[in-house]
Amino acid sequence: MNRITLVIPAKNEEVSLKFVLRELDNLNCKKILIATRINSEILKLKKKYKFKLIIQKKNGYGNAIIEGLNAVKTTYACIFNADGSFNPATLILMYKIIQNNKRQFIFATRYEKNGGSLDDTILTYVGNKIFTFIGNFFFKLNLSDLLFTYILGSARNFKKLNLKMHDFRLCVEIPLKIKKNKFLIKTIPSHERKRIAGKKNVNEFRDGFLILLHLLKEFLKK
Repeated sequence: MNRITLVIPAKNEEVSLKFVLRELDNLNCKKILIATRINSEILKLKKKYKFKLIIQKKNGYGNAIIEGLNAVKTTYACIFNADGSFNPATLILMYKIIQNNKRQFIFATRYEKNGGSLDDTILTYVGNKIFTFIGNFFFKLNLSDLLFTYILGSARNFKKLNLKMHDFRLCVEIPLKIKKNKFLIKTIPSHERKRIAGKKNVNEFRDGFLILLHLLKEFLKK
């Protein structure tokens, strides 16, 4: 799996990072950690685990992913959250699948058979269902979990998307641009685990409103 680089946005995730990096240490893949600042905890982890550290030039979850993807030099890239909710076992399956078709992006989903989530709230579940319906209806995406960013793809194809959204709108910008560029999407079920520590960085109402506006704006541009 040394052909994969994990892009790990890690704002305020120092507590969970040590568990995530320890778990990933068994996988032979590259890692890029994107942080908003350097502190003693990150420096300790840097000495213990092998990863490239990037300090964000701009703010936002989307920006962290964009900066990370731009630094990838391996064949494949995968967005991998630092809160402990992503199961590495899913990554192994995604890697096996994508080697048969490099034009594919593999999306993990919580809402298909054999998938699930221990981290969803009623609000995030309902919101995701609504946005997924809008995305499928407006853009024919054929996805079951629009806002889940556990995504593996060719690093070259990721860069061709020319991503711009610096906040959580990136979650919908990715599938919309995949569709526009006529790349293929395959989904596989995944179990989202409970985040290890801290609060979610997403603000359900503010970020949900921005995502809705982005979907409507892109639909009107069609």
